[in-house]
Order: sequence, then structure tokens, then C-alpha cells
Amino acid sequence: MDHARTGSTTREGRSIFGVALRAWRDRTDPATLGVDRHAARRVTGLRRGELATLAGISAEYVAQLEQGRGATPSAQVCLALARALQLSDTEQAHLLRLAGHVVGPDRVPRLIPASVRRVVDQLDAHPLSVHDATWQLLHWNPLFTAVWGDPSEAPAADRNAMIIQFEGLNPRVRQSAAERDWFERSLVADLRTTAGRYPGDPDVAALIERLDRTARFRELWARPVVAAHESAHKVAVHPEVGEIALDANILPIQDSDLRIVVLTARPGTDARGALDRLLSPPRRPC
Repeated sequence: MDHARTGSTTREGRSIFGVALRAWRDRTDPATLGVDRHAARRVTGLRRGELATLAGISAEYVAQLEQGRGATPSAQVCLALARALQLSDTEQAHLLRLAGHVVGPDRVPRLIPASVRRVVDQLDAHPLSVHDATWQLLHWNPLFTAVWGDPSEAPAADRNAMIIQFEGLNPRVRQSAAERDWFERSLVADLRTTAGRYPGDPDVAALIERLDRTARFRELWARPVVAAHESAHKVAVHPEVGEIALDANILPIQDSDLRIVVLTARPGTDARGALDRLLSPPRRPC
């Protein structure tokens, strides 16, 4: 998972962020997260390395954040830390603000409520992702990574479903011409809805500006179509298990404007078998 985002907080802001992060780490009971408490421990809460593993970042970066000298964390890193530390919704919002991510009614929400996290945790048998209203990827589970590749290997700015689609950033996706046309029309109509709901959000404006570099987006954006993107059909071309035909089921979260995307095996295909093989890879001989 990458660390930095565009822009930065002040040195004072980074210091306050670090103090809060350390306090939350110290109060976290390792046992509630399945961390072995019987090993000799010099700290009452989580070790830095344990928090780093749970959040998918490096221990060195956790140390930098706590010391107020790390690069400003992206929203995705903040959400991963909040999830690992089991922060409340209020604490999660505070963490985002300390990192310089504006939270307010005129900005696209990125906070993943605890209620949504509980739902997401019950769906590990399916590739799953959580996006904001601009289709920025905020969270994904291990099976999502197994199917599509690791999003953390890409810059945060490239982890947007619209950027990936219009700039062709994921070589594992296969779409027919008709599926691609429908999918792109639906995404653009959905983005127009978001742009109308958050007209003053600079992140929305920046996304549209970047997408406008592609002729296909400009063509579709010129059409005044407004609609919600609700479903899609995708085929993942996996290097080990072959083609996986999937249906994307989009669950909108009304109060937070988030979208949970749950990928399910397309009926009449071997997709479920392929997903099961990715869930339980064969053991390698010792």
C-alpha cells in the first residue's frame, strides 16, 4: 500500500497525527485482533510491526508517522490504520482530518463506517472492494487481490475504477465491445451524478480533468446522461487459473455514498471453482 498523497499537512499536523496514532496503538488489545499475547511484550498494546502487518504497510512507515516525519498518508492508508486499530466512526473521521483529508457535506465521503466494515468482513469468500462516489478504491479484500492483482502496487491516484477503465491500466480485464461500451456509459453517467452532488469538491474536478485527456471519456461526458451505476459483467484473465467470469453486484450505502462491489461467480461457468482455488492455493512440497 502506498503512503503519500498529493499535498501535505503541516509539521504540527503530522505531529498530532503521530501522537493520536501511538495512543490508539497503545490502547488496542492484541487479543481482540488474534495477536498472540503470550509472547514476551514490552508494550501494552500493539507493536509497531503488528499494526503495520494488519494495515498492510511497513513498520518503518508506522514509526515515521508516529514520529511526525513520514509522508502524508493517503486516505487509503488512513482507512487501513483505522480498520486495524478498530477505531470508531468519529475517531476514523478525526484521523482523516489530521492527515489533511477534508471531511464535510460538500466533499465526497471516504469514511467507511463500522457497520459497513462488519458487512465487508463477512464476505471474504468473494472478491470485494469498497469505493467512494468517484469510484476511488478505498478497501479491498485478499481475494480481490488474488483475482485482479495487488492494488497497493499502483499509486493511489491510479486506484480509481474510471481511471483503470479509460486508461486501460488492468491487463487482466477482458470485455467484449458491447460490454465495454455499456460499462463506460454507465460509469460516466454515474460520475455526472456525483459531480452534481459535490460541485465544489476539488477531487471530483481533478478526476474529470484527468479523464478528459481521453477521447472516449470526452465523447461520453458531452452527453447529458445522469444515472447510477448498478451492475456489470467482467471476465478476469488470471495467469494461474485462467478466465473467471464474474458478475459485479454493487451495493450502494446511502448515508455515506460508498459503494461495496461484490464479485460473484457467473452462473453456468467454472468461476466459483476458480475462486475456490485462489482461496485455497495448493500446498507446495517441502
